[in-house]
Amino acid sequence: MFGCLRRRWSRRRSGSLDRQKASGAGYSRVVHCNDPEIQEDDRPLYPLNAVSTTKYTIANFLPKSLFEQFRRVANLFFLVVACVSFSPLAPYRAVSILLPLVVVVGATMAKEAVEDWRRKKQDIEVNNRKVMVYDGSHAFYQTEWKRLRVGDIVKVEKDQFFPADLVLLSSSHDDGICYVETMNLDGETNLKTKQCLQVTTMLCSDHSFQKFKALIKCEDPNENLYSFVGTMYHEGTQYPLSPQQILLRDSKLRNTQHIYGLVIFTGHDTKVMQNAMDPPSKRSKIEKRMDKIIYILFTSLVLLSSTGSIFFGIQTKQDISDGKFKRWYLRPDKSSVLFDPKGASLAAFCHFLTGLMLFGCFIPISLYISIEIVKVLQSTFINNDQEMYCEESDKPAQARTSNLNEELGQVNTILSDKTGTLTCNLMQFVKCSIAGVAFGSGLTAVEPGLGGLKQYCTFEIEDLPHSPAVSRKTVKGFEIEDPSHSPAVSRKTVKGFNLRDDRLMDGHWVNEPNSDFIQKFFRTLAICHTVVPVIGNKSSEIYYEAESPDEAAFVVAARELGFEFYERTQTSISLHEFDPKIGRDVDRSYTLLNMLHFSSARKRMSVIVRDEEEQLLLFCKGADSAIFENLADDGRLFELETKRHIDEYSEAGLRTLAVAYRKLSEEEYKTWHAEFLMASNAVTADRDEMLDAAAEKIEKDFILLGATAVEDKLQKGVPECINKLAQAGIKIWVLTGDKLETAVKIGFACDLLRKGMRQIVVTLDTPDMNALEKQGRREAFEKASYESIARQLNEAHSQVTVSKEISIPFALIIDGKSLGFALSRNLENLFLDLAIRCASVICCRTSPKQKAMVTRLVKCGTRKTTLAIGDGANDVGMLQEADIGVGISGVEGMQAVMSSDFAIAQFRFLERLLLVHGHWCYRRIAAMFPLLHQDGVQNVFFSWTRIIRWMLNGICSSIIIYFLSTSSILIQAFRHDGKPAGLAELGVTMYTCVICTVNLQMALYLSYFTWIQHLFIWGSILFWFIFLVIYGFFPPAISTTAYLVFIETCFQNPFYWLTALFTVISALLPYFVYSTLQANIFPKYHDIVKRMPSTSSP
Repeated sequence: MFGCLRRRWSRRRSGSLDRQKASGAGYSRVVHCNDPEIQEDDRPLYPLNAVSTTKYTIANFLPKSLFEQFRRVANLFFLVVACVSFSPLAPYRAVSILLPLVVVVGATMAKEAVEDWRRKKQDIEVNNRKVMVYDGSHAFYQTEWKRLRVGDIVKVEKDQFFPADLVLLSSSHDDGICYVETMNLDGETNLKTKQCLQVTTMLCSDHSFQKFKALIKCEDPNENLYSFVGTMYHEGTQYPLSPQQILLRDSKLRNTQHIYGLVIFTGHDTKVMQNAMDPPSKRSKIEKRMDKIIYILFTSLVLLSSTGSIFFGIQTKQDISDGKFKRWYLRPDKSSVLFDPKGASLAAFCHFLTGLMLFGCFIPISLYISIEIVKVLQSTFINNDQEMYCEESDKPAQARTSNLNEELGQVNTILSDKTGTLTCNLMQFVKCSIAGVAFGSGLTAVEPGLGGLKQYCTFEIEDLPHSPAVSRKTVKGFEIEDPSHSPAVSRKTVKGFNLRDDRLMDGHWVNEPNSDFIQKFFRTLAICHTVVPVIGNKSSEIYYEAESPDEAAFVVAARELGFEFYERTQTSISLHEFDPKIGRDVDRSYTLLNMLHFSSARKRMSVIVRDEEEQLLLFCKGADSAIFENLADDGRLFELETKRHIDEYSEAGLRTLAVAYRKLSEEEYKTWHAEFLMASNAVTADRDEMLDAAAEKIEKDFILLGATAVEDKLQKGVPECINKLAQAGIKIWVLTGDKLETAVKIGFACDLLRKGMRQIVVTLDTPDMNALEKQGRREAFEKASYESIARQLNEAHSQVTVSKEISIPFALIIDGKSLGFALSRNLENLFLDLAIRCASVICCRTSPKQKAMVTRLVKCGTRKTTLAIGDGANDVGMLQEADIGVGISGVEGMQAVMSSDFAIAQFRFLERLLLVHGHWCYRRIAAMFPLLHQDGVQNVFFSWTRIIRWMLNGICSSIIIYFLSTSSILIQAFRHDGKPAGLAELGVTMYTCVICTVNLQMALYLSYFTWIQHLFIWGSILFWFIFLVIYGFFPPAISTTAYLVFIETCFQNPFYWLTALFTVISALLPYFVYSTLQANIFPKYHDIVKRMPSTSSP
């Protein structure tokens, strides 16, 4: 039977390999749809749709979990000791070491088993969800997700999740459109539009699949959520497949009654499971140092045991010398192998093993589990902190890992994203430039924070006669409305729209000199997008589901100014337009021919449409650099004015895009469309590059219409938070994709840049470098760029070094192009040294990869704790690279949160997370000032110096306790019958002194007491005496020498209590004297704060 299975598997494997060779590496998947002629043996060997996210299975749990536990040095040591304790070498019974080891390891294994069982239950629930599958003849039947196979046709109902990665065949909408929510993939709640191929739109009923057959060749399984390359072969014709036809597993169908889809990836081949990789393993610096302490303690243990065994071996060997017995009372002639003078080396080795077990308390077995318990409790405090709960989004703080709690108290550098992190990522259309004329008034949220703008009384104020209905004034070049005279005050507030200018509102734009440009401008905004219009359930009002807040703001702005987008189909876009010729709204439909989606290489998006007059038009919006360089000679009429307005908008902290259009001839479009179709049909790795190249050929000779300006407001409390973090000595870097001017103004608004700071700007945006780049000589440009960046960095470094003595703060600002050269191997150290000497650093136009590279450079170069914070998918690399990653659950989705170590709802909560919880986790005190954070940054409480001091304190205390106890107890009568004290009485006295000394030292260390401290400190001392009483009543076979020793001997003897009191005071005295002198002569930050007068009211 096994031979048959092997031959069958080999045949299927061979067929799969043949198809891989035919299709090429990376694009080998072949999917047969509804083709009964393909026998079971000829189907490609693809995995089933069941998924497993567990770490263990029933078969491997015990060995794998045990391996994980005994990777820890302490556990492995005690396992060896426990094994040896069963031999006669053990100075105690095996149960005394084996039982704690079993409890510790067993508890940890049980915890992992419970966590894994929870994951298993989630897997079972997911794998057994129901879905409708086509039976191959005429109907659909219900089955579990786990039974799906590649090539199956499924029917998904509204509000259901997609069970696998599907190719959309048709939907309940006539045009084949469906709406998808991808919150489980990236956290975004905005609906995405998906469209099936035109050829499959007729598959609109359960019975329509009887004669449908197709073959799909596509890319192999990969983790890229936003790309797909494939081709459908149907009735002898090829049809290109793109991400628009792909429905990903765990997405949800919205606003669509049902869809039909073809399964192409199942189980762990799906894109969501391809992305489900374990995050990088992060360990705190304290935990790493604790491992080193364990090694030191183990080395000390070995050294102590070795020294004792060497002297023991020498002494044992001398017990018989020339036939004479030195220690005759030990009967060395009849001793066991443990004390045999003739085998002194073996006896010494056995003594060494006994010493390892006897002094094994050097390494506390409960160390790791105790730390884990403490960290879990600390995480609970973070999760339940009401002051870090955001009511607006109903999201609390979340500690996604407990391994890094104490790292929060040691953060030296914060690397932050800007959009959605420092700002709200809720865009408002506030200003625009059309045909060289600026529209929109009012100060943005950023402008008042700019240097000098806070002193309103010093500026000149002029009345502006733009409109008789509105009183306007200018404040140092910024135009603002006087609300007391503006009719816009009573206008209804619209989310995403805050343009205040009566020249455009209420159809007044038709009276402007360039009204035709205004019409084309807002028509472009209403057409050039991927927004989905949705009609509300309770009203007929249209709202928009957009892939980004910017897109939604543009469409809302167009609607408010008379160009309402209300319907989208696969082949058309429909608007309610204000027609200036007839003076009322009309319905216009534009045939959608092509959509050229935004790409990072082109930095723009375009749509090609045919209007009702059969005219071909291309509408485009994108980065100003991507538009201006492709303008026609006769399309640059307003270029200078528009550039000036864009610069002003950027300086005011606004995000800008340029808007343009062009007319196309039938011949040009026909030629281009054939080339574009060929690129679309390509099933190769460079398909995206081919599409970009084709788009470049049509996106040219633009006529400039103007520019948009949208505002992304600062989040609440950002300036105050940054100010507090700066007081704590934490350096803050901002890594953003925005333009330099925009990032700088946001920096001023949030107090990252302050008045009096000297700005060092490193950039390649100079006339000489731009001219050299346009020549197309790449090698010469790169060489000149490298030399320019090296010169700028050296000059800046010299300037900072010279000015260091006069304490002038510097701010380093560098753009993405320059950063690419600054991160090169020869310049990265110079760049880092310059950056850490500056108070603030802003990196502009950075890519996600550059963010991660900068984070790695700071982490490795400074060797201090770095924290990265962001909210978008482009921040994931930065979060994973930093020592601590903090994700913000914002508008851009949850992908950053899912890759983070801690999650908060707003940036302002970072202050409490670091300066309160971080400090508590690091030092467990309640009095909190920002200055105290430097104790963690400088590792005051867990430095090697402090560790050695505590070790010396322990040695000193142990010496005092040992000699005072033995000198006081053993030299005189102790029992009531006049007999001297034995080892049992001495042991009780010494352990009493040890327990009291340790707990009272903790009391001296604390700065305050609560009922918890009282409970554990005094409770521990009380528990020791209770233990002595209870254990002393056990039978002698169990309690051995401790039988009734406390009740009958120690408790009744005042000398026991006097010895314990005197010894404890003597042991505490060195620590008390040292801590008093240190706090008064060499005070630390926390000592200084303790002596500060309280500012709170009585």
